[in-house]
Amino acid sequence: MRIMKRTFSLAAAGGLTLLIAAVGPAAAPTSALKGHNSNAPVDVNADRMEVQDRADRAMFVGNVHVKQDELTLDTARLTIAYSSAGKIQIQRLDAAGGVVVRSPTETGRGNFGIYDLNRKLITLIGDVRLDRGGSSLMGQRLVIDLNSGRAVVDGGPPGVNGAGGRVSGHFTVPQKNG
Repeated sequence: MRIMKRTFSLAAAGGLTLLIAAVGPAAAPTSALKGHNSNAPVDVNADRMEVQDRADRAMFVGNVHVKQDELTLDTARLTIAYSSAGKIQIQRLDAAGGVVVRSPTETGRGNFGIYDLNRKLITLIGDVRLDRGGSSLMGQRLVIDLNSGRAVVDGGPPGVNGAGGRVSGHFTVPQKNG
């Protein structure tokens, strides 16, 4: 087992394409990742890094900051599962502890985040909030399918949080003059 500190840069096939769904009063939620360069290098900074070679896993702990192109992820803990047959291929990213994902136009928040690179699915779980401009959407789970561009927000079971298992939103309305 190796323990390392500070910065770790990944430029793996598929890369780290993080999320954010677009929210607007006139359109169904869609992925805001159109045009995102998923082949750009991925930079990870953390207070501590531990590589578990036999398990094909790397863990980043403490003030974790991930950046790829214009997308960023901040969290307390990030686990990267990879395949080491030949060259390193990232399979999955698991983020825990106040996950915040930002694109130039949106911010998504949740307690946990999962990015399955093989299935091209990004999921935020637990107290999910998605903000774009003056609009926001809240629920318990957000799933973005990067293949189809479809984003789905679930409210969770009844009684979870104050929303009673429902999705809630606040949307700005374009102001018309005269």
